[in-house]
Amino acid sequence: MITDLDNMFSNMVKRSKRSAIREILKLTKQPDIISFAGGLPAPESFPIDDLKEIVNRVLYEDGAASLQYDATEGLQELRETLIKKYQSERVNCTIENLIITTASQQGLDLLGKAFINLGDKVICGLPSYLGGLTAFMSYGAEMVGIPLDKFGMRSDILEEALINLKSKGEKPKFIYIIPDFQNPAGITMPKMRRLEIIQIAEKYNVLIVEDSPYRELRFEGDHQPMMYQLNDTGNVITLGTFSKIVAPGFRIGWVLGHPKILDKLVILKQSSDLCTATFVQKIAAKYMQSMQFEKNLKQTIKLYKERRNVMLQGFKKYMPPEVSWTEPEGGLFLFMTLPDYINADELLLKAIEKKVAFVIGNVFFADRTGLNTLRLNFSFVNNQKNREGVKRLAEVIKEEIAIYKQSKTIVNLLKPKDSKSLTSI
Repeated sequence: MITDLDNMFSNMVKRSKRSAIREILKLTKQPDIISFAGGLPAPESFPIDDLKEIVNRVLYEDGAASLQYDATEGLQELRETLIKKYQSERVNCTIENLIITTASQQGLDLLGKAFINLGDKVICGLPSYLGGLTAFMSYGAEMVGIPLDKFGMRSDILEEALINLKSKGEKPKFIYIIPDFQNPAGITMPKMRRLEIIQIAEKYNVLIVEDSPYRELRFEGDHQPMMYQLNDTGNVITLGTFSKIVAPGFRIGWVLGHPKILDKLVILKQSSDLCTATFVQKIAAKYMQSMQFEKNLKQTIKLYKERRNVMLQGFKKYMPPEVSWTEPEGGLFLFMTLPDYINADELLLKAIEKKVAFVIGNVFFADRTGLNTLRLNFSFVNNQKNREGVKRLAEVIKEEIAIYKQSKTIVNLLKPKDSKSLTSI
């Protein structure tokens, strides 16, 4: 090995870091650990039997073509199927507005590659999806975090940030938003807030990247229109994926956007992977066209709603009053806030000792705040493990609160009562 290897790596490699979530998942591989850490769909939701039949059909009817290269833009059959689905929801789009990617993570990476130069600003939520943050920061983006409220990204603070950047002669490349069952917060942005943000983005001539991997997984409440659907100027770019609604092993996603933007992404994708796997695209297209797709999606939604409810019931039964959490209407995650004197980093180590795991919340904050927060996934573990995991986590949190209160009591006992007692000694 050459002696100056570290100096040979590119600046991008030096800026890149291992995913904190992936590293935590390594710690949770032991079978006795109940893990709420990963963003993992339930294996029970995978349509294995349906896919066996479709795989055989694809090989029998279209074997040679399914094993060949295809267009970088994606398999036409799959693109047309996805567009028909969007059009059925009254989304104004054609096949020219959609390309296939190797999961939506490639879409995030291509957007970073297409738009970001070293030092460029990108606006995101506080907190926001770690995979998006790392993709953009690997290209040198400086993230500008906007706090969330119960309706998502705060539009008033967003406008203040844009005014501040403009006063410095700066303009962000785009605003990154996860409007439906946000990862990690679990918050859904209502139509009014979406419109506010779109209007602000248009006012300051800024693109919006709408990351939408969980949209179809709604358990309750009213479906909200896509930001892409609410915008008629081509300023919104939407990312979708099969990872959460079919299976992450497909590694198929898509980007919906203006043809001028998609053309640049296609050029960049050509140098990345030439095309997304043709065989899997054909399987995905046939599966979407079958009646089993919607049937299985409904079963998945029912399963996740039940698991979310079990977790929420456990919180209400076991968690101390100092702890709060979000109650998502869909998706895979909820977010917990601890008292500000508890560090989730330190709590994780003690939780793993009790054989339960989560993801520390501050990795989702571009400004590295949120030290007393954590993300919990409710989709993966069954109800029995869910209940037991919540009980273990509550025990660890209660112990930390008790330690803090005890230390405060000791400090108070050691404090002199008043100035008189000092002079009388």
